[in-house]
Amino acid sequence: MAGDLPGGPGDAAEPDGFPRRRGPGRPAGRRSGAADTRRLILDAARSEFARAGYAGTSVRGIARTAGVDPALVHHYFGPKESVFVAALNLPFDPDSLVPDVLAGGPDEMGERLARYFFALWEDPEIQPRLLALLRTVLSGDAAAGVISDFMTTELVRRLARELDAPDALLRANLCGAQLMGLAFTRYVLCMEPVASTDVDTLVASVGPTLQRYLCGD
Repeated sequence: MAGDLPGGPGDAAEPDGFPRRRGPGRPAGRRSGAADTRRLILDAARSEFARAGYAGTSVRGIARTAGVDPALVHHYFGPKESVFVAALNLPFDPDSLVPDVLAGGPDEMGERLARYFFALWEDPEIQPRLLALLRTVLSGDAAAGVISDFMTTELVRRLARELDAPDALLRANLCGAQLMGLAFTRYVLCMEPVASTDVDTLVASVGPTLQRYLCGD
């Protein structure tokens, strides 16, 4: 089942639970054992997310499938959303994305969101991973539902909780829809002139729209 979700043993991100440098006297085998344990947990996580969906998966269930103590999952990766980010090798983390967008208050929040979006998509190392993620979401299969649930719960709803405005969930969803459509147009369909327009021009165009969704009347 692990293959049902993007990301695999060879390319899954492995946030470090332990320092990378081996301390004095630590046997070399401990590093290999830690890496093997992390990989085992990530494999189990992909299997559980594919089987039960994002909402139906728990750290305890991942630990049970991996044959380890739940405390070890927390030790290496943290809470469920962080396990998901690592298991699917996602190029962003809600724990940093939402605070970065909110930093500095409501003024120019839409522009910050747009710039964060393009900073990810224009990165040549990150873009292929985002394209794979977007195509999975658009595929309509079981993996798409898991990713959609994660993004709704950990990105859209988290952003909505921080908005001091009526209809916050709708506002956050509108931002997501705007950016997903832009990503599809620019990076998948490569439609001109959007595909070749410079980022500053796109930010100047879409930023005010996102600002209105987030903070407007």
